[in-house]
Amino acid sequence: MQTVTKPFMEAAGKASFIRKMFEKGIELKAKYGEDAVCDFSLGNPDVPPPEAARAVLHRIADDAMKPLGLGYCPNAGIPAVRAAMAKMLTSQQKVEVGADDIVMTVGAASALVCFFRATIDAGDEVIVPSPYFVEYGNYCGHFGGVLKPVPTHEDFTLDLEAIAAAVTPKTRAILINSPNNPTGQIYSIDELRKLASLVEDVNRSRGEGGRPLYILSDEPYRAFAYDGAEVPPVLPLTRFAVVLGSFSKSLSLAGERVGYIVVSPELSKLDGGALISTLILVNRTLGYVNAPVVGQKLAAAICNETVDIGIYKRRHDLMAKVLSDAGIEFVMPRGAFYFFPKAPGGDDARFVDALLKERILAVPGSGFGRAGHIRLSCAVDEKIIARSAEGFKRAAEECR
Repeated sequence: MQTVTKPFMEAAGKASFIRKMFEKGIELKAKYGEDAVCDFSLGNPDVPPPEAARAVLHRIADDAMKPLGLGYCPNAGIPAVRAAMAKMLTSQQKVEVGADDIVMTVGAASALVCFFRATIDAGDEVIVPSPYFVEYGNYCGHFGGVLKPVPTHEDFTLDLEAIAAAVTPKTRAILINSPNNPTGQIYSIDELRKLASLVEDVNRSRGEGGRPLYILSDEPYRAFAYDGAEVPPVLPLTRFAVVLGSFSKSLSLAGERVGYIVVSPELSKLDGGALISTLILVNRTLGYVNAPVVGQKLAAAICNETVDIGIYKRRHDLMAKVLSDAGIEFVMPRGAFYFFPKAPGGDDARFVDALLKERILAVPGSGFGRAGHIRLSCAVDEKIIARSAEGFKRAAEECR
């Protein structure tokens, strides 16, 4: 008997490599002890939140004891929080953003799901440069959307000609993630301008009565840029831009599940404000109701701060040294906290298995849309990275 839908049976199969790593991690840690296992499989930020969070949480605790202190709030978010987000995003995106252009969401994931519910009809396509975050296909697939991966160049920069060739009348969005999970690549202002120009050209050809093509920019790693790299703002480049993000990584609030989606001010006014009003509606009707109140208040109070990015930079540099010493090829990540090196010998599954023998957990790149690579998360202590060095050498040598 088939107890669940076919799409979710297929999705579960694709996600099996993540489940395998999770289960193997539990098994290895139980057998050899936590200190004997080097787990680079999960992007769970472990650096503490900024110190300012402590006082804010005490204040929120006092407010929580007032009537409706932890009650429902407007579906779009607490008005004062949206106002704080508007101020932050105006500075970040270099364009005047109003509170009415923003919806607070249950993390960046629900921002994506809400956007797809509001804009996707069955059969519509979402172009994504590959490699890409593993859940994107599920997010648009909930509503009959089809994820359409387009390979990037060898250095993971955008192949704009390939993206342009992939656009069809069914294309509804081009979804980018910069800094990127899993590669750490940051797309340049030149790449983004050309992408915006492509979107403008497509929308001119579709006419005022057509369904627009959007640039959807997923930016939960915006704060993580190294060695002078900058993350260019997308909102000024085209009125068809939508940006979403969260405070899961930048403030280490992953469990609080608070994010946002901001629509270009020009787009926000298009069609009588239909997109924003629909996003607010689906934010409620999908069952989210509103983003967590504690998370909203906390994020708004410290949204201009970050965790200690220097800790991640030291891990980034140490991981680069470990991989280089093992003779493993990689493109140096410019941001985020991942590495996406080539698998020695070209077989990512074989390399992951060889690493398992060394009690090192990694994730095959095939799950991210680029076989022949593995993903490593640097959301781990430096001691773990250093301890893995000899294991990487032995596993790489075995696979060559």
